[in-house]
Amino acid sequence: GEEMATKYPDVTPLDSPVMLKGEVVKGFGRGSKVLGIPTANLPAASLEQLPADFKTGIYFGWATVDGKGPYMMVSSVGWNPYFKNESKTVEPHLIHEFTEDFYGAEIRLAITNYLRPELNFDSLEALIQAIKDDISFSAEFLEKEPRGRELLL
Repeated sequence: GEEMATKYPDVTPLDSPVMLKGEVVKGFGRGSKVLGIPTANLPAASLEQLPADFKTGIYFGWATVDGKGPYMMVSSVGWNPYFKNESKTVEPHLIHEFTEDFYGAEIRLAITNYLRPELNFDSLEALIQAIKDDISFSAEFLEKEPRGRELLL
């Protein structure tokens, strides 16, 4: 709604969706346990598929897991400020209830929209709340404008 729109003044469709794929690696394993939000970590090699000038931040779009889906997804791209990462990461969160783990699965992403810059949060609670807000905004947006979904069909 209105309140969400003002909360995300920077939301911008990408000129053309950015496609990434990779095998889900164990990664930092913190997404699920610490945040209570399952994330699928992609191998570093997947980052080489990003355009060189791709700016860090939170994005959203669509994903498939071993050809199933497409599911809506929100992904962080870049340095992870809260966890003081030394390397760039792409951490997609799939907006779907999965019953089993998807490590080792091939994940394909179509990143269609920029959502917001990466922020530093002063508490884990604030970080978790922001991720939950990102998810509800993105889901609402993609319901209305599913652009990019067809690229994964």
